[in-house]
Amino acid sequence: MNRRTVNQELKQLKDEIQTLLLSPGFRPLRVGELVDTLRIPPAQRHHVRRILDQLVREGVIVRLRKDRLVLPSLAGLLSGRICLHEKGFGFVTLDSQTGDSPGTNDVFIPAEDTGVALHGDKVLVRLHDTPSTRHMDPARRRCGRVIRVLERKQPTLVGVLQKTSQFHFVVPDDPRFGRDVYVNLASSRLKARIGDRVVVKLNEWTNRHVNPEGTLIEVIGRQDDPRHDTLSIVRRYNLPADFPGDVLAEAAQAEEKIPPEEWDRRLDLTREIVVTIDPDDARDHDDALSLHFRSNGHPLLGVHIADVAHYVRPHSKLDREAFRRGNSVYFPDRVLPMLPPRISTQLCSLMEGQDRLCRSVFFALSPNGTLESHWFADTIIRSAARLTYRQALDIIQPAPRAPLSSKPAPPPPGANPPIDNPLIQKLLRDLWRIASCLRKQRFEQGSLDLDFPELKVHCDSAGQAVRVEKKENDISHQLVEECMLLANEYVAACATQRGIPSLYRIHEDPEPEKLEAFRDMVLANGLTMGDPSIRHEIQKLLRKLDASPEHYILKLHLLRSLKRAGYATTPVGHYGLAKANYTHFTSPIRRYADLVVHRSLPRPKACRLPPWDSTTHPFASPTHPPVACDLSTLGKIADHCSTTERVADEASKEAAKLKLLQFFERQIAEKNLESFDAIVVEVRNFGFFVELPDFLMSGLVHVSSLNDDFYRFDPARQQLTGKKSRRSIRAGARLRVEVARVDRLKKQIDFRLCN
Repeated sequence: MNRRTVNQELKQLKDEIQTLLLSPGFRPLRVGELVDTLRIPPAQRHHVRRILDQLVREGVIVRLRKDRLVLPSLAGLLSGRICLHEKGFGFVTLDSQTGDSPGTNDVFIPAEDTGVALHGDKVLVRLHDTPSTRHMDPARRRCGRVIRVLERKQPTLVGVLQKTSQFHFVVPDDPRFGRDVYVNLASSRLKARIGDRVVVKLNEWTNRHVNPEGTLIEVIGRQDDPRHDTLSIVRRYNLPADFPGDVLAEAAQAEEKIPPEEWDRRLDLTREIVVTIDPDDARDHDDALSLHFRSNGHPLLGVHIADVAHYVRPHSKLDREAFRRGNSVYFPDRVLPMLPPRISTQLCSLMEGQDRLCRSVFFALSPNGTLESHWFADTIIRSAARLTYRQALDIIQPAPRAPLSSKPAPPPPGANPPIDNPLIQKLLRDLWRIASCLRKQRFEQGSLDLDFPELKVHCDSAGQAVRVEKKENDISHQLVEECMLLANEYVAACATQRGIPSLYRIHEDPEPEKLEAFRDMVLANGLTMGDPSIRHEIQKLLRKLDASPEHYILKLHLLRSLKRAGYATTPVGHYGLAKANYTHFTSPIRRYADLVVHRSLPRPKACRLPPWDSTTHPFASPTHPPVACDLSTLGKIADHCSTTERVADEASKEAAKLKLLQFFERQIAEKNLESFDAIVVEVRNFGFFVELPDFLMSGLVHVSSLNDDFYRFDPARQQLTGKKSRRSIRAGARLRVEVARVDRLKKQIDFRLCN
């Protein structure tokens, strides 16, 4: 019997067991009774114990006393992932098989009831009646106690080695861990010193009354050496850094020259003007744009995406590694790519002057940007120019000409030379006219302007942060964004209309209670707002916020009131973009979900000559069907990609914050303090918290540092008031601050007001 047949039998047997467990009136059974009830053939009975052990680990079933098996819900138990707070308490987000809707009505776990659970573990919880605590909001009314850890999220932890008079221990970098870990340095072959940042493999931990123990498996380096910051975060989040040798070998075998059969069946666009627009330091280029005017003078917009699926075949070593990673991870000083450089920065990167395979979407538009038709093609392009956002912005929005008597301003660091090609200049201006129409239509249809500036931390060769740059969402970014949004929407619409199993990017509607809480905050800040469940009211508020000093704070709280976007197999819609159908199609080099979407679409019919005026959908007679993938497998891919995206986002933000802390800490060490614009976001009796918009960083100004007056806290008005000066400090106030103290261990920063 081959391996595939065995796997099919195991899957069928697992389905039969789960069906029995979920059947109405099911009573707890022993293993032998379950085997007899299902009449499992003797040849398959040796698989039963392994399947049951797997279901127990997954939390689908639990073992009661006398080895009886039952669903957790029938035993008063729930399973899910625990999210711990650094103060010790936590919340368990429930799994779907518990009978509850996933992610709703999470269970509060008091600090004394977390057992031996660690942050991110999959746990089994028993509900109990406990009075509400100050950590619970009205939507979380249930309390519980962890009775078992089903699965450890992280087998290792990263921390700093310390020593008492009798033993060595590791202080975890993650404050949510909450426990020091004992290590036996004498039995380790590694040479570690006190103050080294190390990686520890956790031993089995079953008693919460004693600290866990672990084994030293890696010494990263000195805790104060910035060269090791990123590596410590990579290890902490268990991110794959280096590619396995067999994956690199498979990538090396990929043919660089485009084979004749691909030239024969693809649309040749190598003589068309196609450009890429990316950040200055982009390492790969997976999307490009073109524009052709049809015989009636109407524009035909082309969005060209690298055909990664041509090189990364399903179930190959490259594919398995890309799935494991889920996406590329970006840090201030490096990137962990989803695909090896041979694929991501060479064969699939749409480099200037190189012939590259693409999957293209063409949009026939009216002069005012209204969509008339769209069609797909497999293409070969040759990028005419590799543009940066700065270069594109200089063309579509030239800086005002300086007076003849003044000296020209120096170019910004890393600036590229201007583009002198008149054809490319015209292309960009025409593209922006179309993109601005698309953008206007999008907001008229209810899309929310939730864009926030991004922060780029520049590091030197030693890993030290030397410069911080805030990147605004200017019109060069908006040009690319609108074209990509259009492609993503209509690829999703095509899959939906034709019933093609695929992945969708979803953003579910927010919970009404959270929107109401946000509205209360808006009113408390002296602004008006209608019913927050009406999209138009939120749009009106966002327009008001543009002229409000509370703009940054309230927009940040609005984002926190919304659900997190993710991936699913059903197009439930995208709330933020106000789109019924949406997916991710435009970044297959760095997102596995996009690669799956590429595979799910059939290959269009061969098209040798550019049918610029065609309105026929080439999917009507595809030459190659899509790569088959059942909904169950797609669902697992969606969950996995959502998880890896969250992990990558957390790791990237933490790395950027750590570099920022070093940036501020260096100012204190060198006694070279700068002053920064700050906005008060919250006032308490011990001081007030400020946000630095230019650094996207928050910190505390302690009341003890206010030496110009004696300040009293007014809890009713949520403000501090000076006794003599009557100066008031409340949320929304704009101030100038400088760094007072940096605590890298707690990842906290204190500021003081500038004199």
